[in-house]
Amino acid sequence: MSDTSLPPDAPSADPMQLDNPPPSPIRIMGQYIKDLSFETPHAPDIFAILRTEAPEIPIGLDTTVRHMAGSSFEVTLSVQLEAVAGGKKAFILELAYAAVVEVNPQMVPQEHVHPILMIEVPRQLFPFVRQLVSEITANGGFPPLMLQIFDFADMYRKKFGEPGAQPAAEGGTEPSAVH
Repeated sequence: MSDTSLPPDAPSADPMQLDNPPPSPIRIMGQYIKDLSFETPHAPDIFAILRTEAPEIPIGLDTTVRHMAGSSFEVTLSVQLEAVAGGKKAFILELAYAAVVEVNPQMVPQEHVHPILMIEVPRQLFPFVRQLVSEITANGGFPPLMLQIFDFADMYRKKFGEPGAQPAAEGGTEPSAVH
């Protein structure tokens, strides 16, 4: 006969404990498409050009943070793409994908809130943005565009300096104190 009792330090299967997960530094409360625009200004002529010429596709990526209330913030990851071939715009895609995030002030020191919101949250949102861009370009009549993995820590360093340093005041990017 086998012993079915759990050791004292084993995780419990008690449903009450599953409803109250351990606290985490950040919680994504919801994510959504805040703004989306896709256009093909030179269709159908551009498709003939694309048969013989690969488009140039510069990619613009930015992150903004807006303090909502208390320890809640809205983090928006924006992507701007303009594919150009033969001197004509093949397509223009603009996407703003956002999330409402709660920061646990007991676990995250105030000096780390800004880097977490500008690095970690966009890193977690990026796979969803990447999938949307792929699907939108494919549904727009073009080959699916797969964005390359992006280094949000590098973007943060270029924009604000080292994580943990006091960020320069920029519109919509500096969160207010978490209470």
